[in-house]
Amino acid sequence: MADTDRERWDARHAAVSGSAPMPPDGLRGRLELLPPGGRALELACGRGSVAVWLAHQGFTVDGVDVSGAGLAAGAALAERSGVGERVRWVRADLDDGVPASCTGPYDVVVCQRFRDTALYPAMAERLAPGGLLVVSVLSEVGDAGGPYRAPAGELAAAFPGLDVLAHTERDGEATLLARRT
Repeated sequence: MADTDRERWDARHAAVSGSAPMPPDGLRGRLELLPPGGRALELACGRGSVAVWLAHQGFTVDGVDVSGAGLAAGAALAERSGVGERVRWVRADLDDGVPASCTGPYDVVVCQRFRDTALYPAMAERLAPGGLLVVSVLSEVGDAGGPYRAPAGELAAAFPGLDVLAHTERDGEATLLARRT
């Protein structure tokens, strides 16, 4: 990622005040699919609202993002929420792949609103047996398209070794929930 992109994300995160813990979009209405705890990885975690929510659910979480401002906001949210010791914040550019320090296995891997098809194999590889993958990306389905949008069927085809639990594509978003058996 170019320095200008990193600076843009830092400015965007610094301009937002406050956030609250929340489940990943793809898991809303499907919370029964969440494993009972363990380790979790959130890629492109931004301000950390999902990472902190996962920590509240009993997970030890690695939250990864390129934005130092986003990670600082996530760490502050984790502290205010009483789960600061349950989340490790990792500053890394995902254009370079998943950081070597995030080896897994993870019981949950989440990536939402960040799409890099080169990361799909690493996401699947880091899942523990029984682990849950939650991925949401912008989609061409029901939208005008664009350079950051997945073509129809991309997520369904990207994880052939996993059992698909739910897959939706509509209104400009694609979501996949899958489990390693």
